[in-house]
Amino acid sequence: MALYSDKVMDHFRNPRNVGKLDDADGIGEVGNAKCGDIMRMYIKVDDGIITDVKFNTFGCGSAIATSSMATELIKGKPIEEALDLSNKAVVEALDGLPTHKIHCSVLAEEAVRAAVKDYYDKNGIAYDPELFKESEDPHGESCEN
Repeated sequence: MALYSDKVMDHFRNPRNVGKLDDADGIGEVGNAKCGDIMRMYIKVDDGIITDVKFNTFGCGSAIATSSMATELIKGKPIEEALDLSNKAVVEALDGLPTHKIHCSVLAEEAVRAAVKDYYDKNGIAYDPELFKESEDPHGESCEN
């Protein structure tokens, strides 16, 4: 069995929504000092809908693939729905990740949340701080390939 699914390889080789939004309504940046994976997510919001999303990721193939998939899963969705995005949903949409790469999906979830939080903060939108607590990574942080 291959280490990575065809979907992971496709999103790594042909990432969707790569780039920067100069007029972003929300920007979230998260990183993992142990691994060096750093994700920056940009969202554009119109009438409560994420109309555009871009990302820049410095990291391994799994970090790039999870960032790409996360953008695909939130684009065109209400901003509140983006908060429901879980790392498990990202992993499932990619047809799985090796256990030692699950932390990449956690970072993708956290990048989306950070961008939404930034949007809320910039627009004075009240929120429950519990919504933005850091996710638990059940597999620990590992940098093995």
